[in-house]
Amino acid sequence: MLIVPGIELLKNRCVSLQRGRLDEPSIWHVDPVEKAREFASAGATLIHVTDFDAVGGEDPQNEIIENIIRSAEARVQIGGGIRTRERAEELIEMGAARVVMGTVAALQPNMVKELANAYPDQIVLAVDVWEGGLMTEGWRTKSALSPEALISAYAGSPLAAVVITDIDSDIEDQDAQLGLISSLADVAKCPIYARGTVRSLDDIARLKYIPGIEGAVVSRALFNKSVDLAEAIEIAKPEPTILAEFQ
Repeated sequence: MLIVPGIELLKNRCVSLQRGRLDEPSIWHVDPVEKAREFASAGATLIHVTDFDAVGGEDPQNEIIENIIRSAEARVQIGGGIRTRERAEELIEMGAARVVMGTVAALQPNMVKELANAYPDQIVLAVDVWEGGLMTEGWRTKSALSPEALISAYAGSPLAAVVITDIDSDIEDQDAQLGLISSLADVAKCPIYARGTVRSLDDIARLKYIPGIEGAVVSRALFNKSVDLAEAIEIAKPEPTILAEFQ
């Protein structure tokens, strides 16, 4: 299983949000570009960056995003407020390995499917789930679509992955709801990445055994140091196959 460290940006600072509130961020006093380099040095091969300025309708943080893409010796996937084809293509031209699309994927599926066909294995579907329902607009609006219906709608598209955020676990600090992730993984036809479910190394040890889960996006737990990235990467590795010894 791949461990994907997450960097959440607001006003060019690393933050974590409580209940998705942009006006109440927990600010981490570290340089985002240096943090990305640190993650890569610890063994990360893919880094997830969320632009909360863009989520809030403000100008995207292009300068710092581009610096992360150029400086981190790892692939970078960008999410947050990507609502148009032009913005997705701008990020890909900037060097993003992948772009993550959630709200627009529910509202304009044809456009996102066209993007996936034009950029195979570079478009990631974001599925944010709260109390079993699909949330859009930065967790503020409950969609008429179910999470299963959204994932199924993209079954024929060459997506790079589906990132499933378990908002219940993320905001309530509950035990990771592995049943939710497992049931949605059964629906998907592409790799699944769990987000919002890791607060300890034990969570990683449990996640790695769920069929269909290719990776986990981990953010707050890395910044508050409840999870060490190098240890997480080691735990996430597949168990070695034990071969019988023949005399």
